[in-house]
Amino acid sequence: MSPTATPSATPSASQPLQLHRRVAPAALQGPWTVDAIQALLEKPLMDLLFEAQTVHRQHWPAGDIELATLLSVKTGGCPENCGYCPQAAEFDTGVKAEKLMKLDEVVRAAQAAKDAGATRFCMGAAWRAPKDRDIEKVSALIGAVKGLGLQTCATLGMLESHQAQALKDAGLDYYNHNLDTAPEYYTDVVSTRAYQDRLDTLQHVRSAGISVCCGGIVGMGEAPVHRAGLIAQLANLQPYPESVPINSLVRVPGTPLADSEPVDPFDFVRVIAVARITMPKARVRLSAGRQQMGEAVQALCFMAGANSIFYGDKLLVTGNPDVQADVQLLAKLGLNGHRTTTTEADDLHAHAQSQGVCA
Repeated sequence: MSPTATPSATPSASQPLQLHRRVAPAALQGPWTVDAIQALLEKPLMDLLFEAQTVHRQHWPAGDIELATLLSVKTGGCPENCGYCPQAAEFDTGVKAEKLMKLDEVVRAAQAAKDAGATRFCMGAAWRAPKDRDIEKVSALIGAVKGLGLQTCATLGMLESHQAQALKDAGLDYYNHNLDTAPEYYTDVVSTRAYQDRLDTLQHVRSAGISVCCGGIVGMGEAPVHRAGLIAQLANLQPYPESVPINSLVRVPGTPLADSEPVDPFDFVRVIAVARITMPKARVRLSAGRQQMGEAVQALCFMAGANSIFYGDKLLVTGNPDVQADVQLLAKLGLNGHRTTTTEADDLHAHAQSQGVCA
């Protein structure tokens, strides 16, 4: 089934919610309607957190947090006009275009991330769509990082099918390509590509047998129905992503969304919780915006089912809590940094294969 599958029109939300109260495994498979997801988002917060944590513990060990590090290997100069992004060439944000980092520089950064406890190393490049010669260079980076014993992830923009296959052959474990928001709000955020372009890239990644990392951003001026629409799109992918980063908008001066109203922290927690309920086997990553959240809100996000964080002082070109602060927070909460095993990676891939999509 194509990842373009969308929620059905507007059936009653009562039946899915009754199933959720029983927390029956079969009830967590979808398809999810926007109405049903909105009903979840509107539940009393304590009830929603209880439901999310119950689902979480059915599928994940308590206190298990995956640690990932993200490095911008090619910064700035992107021709896209994503309204949230400081790397867009047309916005004056102080970010200068740079060339792709050298192999030895990336390996040093990956080794440092591993030494600090990270288990997945993500490489981001500010391209709209990489050229084949770019794929060759990134493939070398993937092989080198893989050789350190880390899981590998890349986010390079739109891919063609043969490019996705080349990345798979190089050893890439995950490809990140976020949907950002609901399809009906997408043109308010970016006009240089279509929503379907993103879905096509996800299909190419799936067909190559690479695990999918795909999420979105909260706080871009969207309405609650758009948040529900984003989650519906993600949860109804066949299969849903193995990794789901949920970002709180980092308002960067010079970008069109710099003056957006900050998202209510409890609303952000609700999105995390509903992502967990609708995608129980996914790693739900508490991603951009953590620096502004404070420890209490982060703790609520972990209660809501987040079980992955980006670990380190930078998230591409925006600030992120430093390693020591994260270590202290996890210790305070009694949470454990997780070292991904080969068995888990195999289990995640088997989950995708069971849905009849991965090659």
